[in-house]
Amino acid sequence: MKIQLCWFRTDLRVRDNPALSSALASGPARAIYIATPTQWQLHNDAPIKLDFWRRNLKELKNNLQKLNIELLFFQVADYKTIPQLLQQLLRQLDISQLHYNRELPLNERRRDKLVDDVCSKLGVTVSSFDDQLLVSPQSALSKSASPFKVFTPFARKTLSLIHKSASLYNGPITRIGNAEPLPPVPVLKHQIKLDDICWHESCQHWENLWPAGEETAKARLEEFSQEQISAYKEKREIPSLNSTSQMSAYLTGGVISVAECWRIAQKYFDDSGVETWQNELLWREFYRHTVFHFPHICMGKAYREKTNHIPWRHDSEEFDKWCNGRTGYPFVDAGMRQLLIGGWMHNRLRMITAMFLCKHLLIDWRWGERWFMQNLIDGDFASNNGGWQWSSSTGVDAVPYFRIFNPTRQSQRFDPRGHYIRHYVPELAALSNNDIHEPAGSCPEGYPPPLVEHQFARDRALNAFKGY
Repeated sequence: MKIQLCWFRTDLRVRDNPALSSALASGPARAIYIATPTQWQLHNDAPIKLDFWRRNLKELKNNLQKLNIELLFFQVADYKTIPQLLQQLLRQLDISQLHYNRELPLNERRRDKLVDDVCSKLGVTVSSFDDQLLVSPQSALSKSASPFKVFTPFARKTLSLIHKSASLYNGPITRIGNAEPLPPVPVLKHQIKLDDICWHESCQHWENLWPAGEETAKARLEEFSQEQISAYKEKREIPSLNSTSQMSAYLTGGVISVAECWRIAQKYFDDSGVETWQNELLWREFYRHTVFHFPHICMGKAYREKTNHIPWRHDSEEFDKWCNGRTGYPFVDAGMRQLLIGGWMHNRLRMITAMFLCKHLLIDWRWGERWFMQNLIDGDFASNNGGWQWSSSTGVDAVPYFRIFNPTRQSQRFDPRGHYIRHYVPELAALSNNDIHEPAGSCPEGYPPPLVEHQFARDRALNAFKGY
């Protein structure tokens, strides 16, 4: 009997899962998930994100059981131990073919190369898929067969490939699982129960904010598409409104596929709001392709090497005030407090808070990149790194170095009545709609004065980027 093995990673769903569909189409299948707590720590994965994974794995286990597939859990320290573990599992479970969905960052690709080598030595076939992407990185290339470094031509090329792709619109179909469950296996080395994995902590508040499960994810997306996507273009920049899809956590964990997001939105493609939302999916795609083609950014390096001369300040006291929403700029502080409370931040605020750290405080963008990863439920290396390098003017197709957001003007423009600020910075709630954006003269006791004056910070940043 040719037994298949589906290895789940950041694809925590049954529906629209190429690796699982491939395994089920090839024969009776088993499924595994390998936890790597030390690797999670090295990658700065947030407690709220790990808790979200835990809850989604529980849902995945239940859904696989309906297909007569048992999800086996294993725990090792980090990626280095996985090839050896899989070598043992492939033999003990008598596996003929391994199926997985590819991950794009450098450490994951190195891990998978070692696993593929193990499979080759054992005579085990490997089937892997670009589950996290709309199109293959090898296909979205310029006329000179080189990767795109600017978003707009990348988006045009990707859209043309999507329109030609019948598989994207139809989606892979997961057939009914094993007719009969495979016999249970004895407890194997490193095997562990789901709840005994080193998840560190959980919180009921997180579960209320971010319910788990692929049915929840799809329902959220359907509701957004039917009720809000048409107004997305006009309202997406207003953080006090619940006008974004908030699908990023589900996409990061693979609880829903980016292909399904595209297909569901496409049903409503008679409106500029849909096009604008799909454009955000293309930015997500762009950053993933960048990670694939320029792996040096996975090693803490700037995409633009000529920015290495920038004399970043490493002021831990100012950084701590930024982390905790105590900069004296209400809009910035509101964004940072939203992150701490719910593990998520509105995208406009991600740009403003990131640029404030890099340009106003001139603190190394890598500090902020790490802090976001340590607190975001949707912390994803490609998107997070891409956003930070965009804001710091060190990345691919980044904002020009001389473009420096004025946080007060951003506040007045995108939160004119101060609703967002009042929610997250309640000590300023009694101020007028004018004073709440710039409260230095009427600051209530306990709220800090601005860490730095805007014009001084702008001049200092421009001088630091001299010769860029």
